[in-house]
Amino acid sequence: QRQLVESGGGLALAGGSLRLSCAASGRTFSTDTMGWFRQAPGKEREFVAVNSKSGGTTYYADSAKGRFTISRDNAKNTVYLQMNSLKPEDTAVYYCAAGGWGTSPYVYTYWGQGTQVTVSS
Repeated sequence: QRQLVESGGGLALAGGSLRLSCAASGRTFSTDTMGWFRQAPGKEREFVAVNSKSGGTTYYADSAKGRFTISRDNAKNTVYLQMNSLKPEDTAVYYCAAGGWGTSPYVYTYWGQGTQVTVSS
């Protein structure tokens, strides 16, 4: 059983930055791919970024490219999402996910509880 706990969300101004963290426990962290998704009110959960087991391969949604960076520290069992140049349309609940690969949320086995990110203009 794996537990994922996100933190770092909050309120930011447009153009600002936030860094989300996701601490994992319960399984060997380095065996899991880790991803970030987000869900805005009234919308489906959408892919943001994914990071391979070693951290050597990453993939981003077009909306995140050039602004967001996913990284991981296997020694700390933690994956991060650095978000820069934030836009109001980035406002959503951000979820950490593990045990899958790709852009569909349905292939991921484990999920955190989510952390709210609100970007004001």
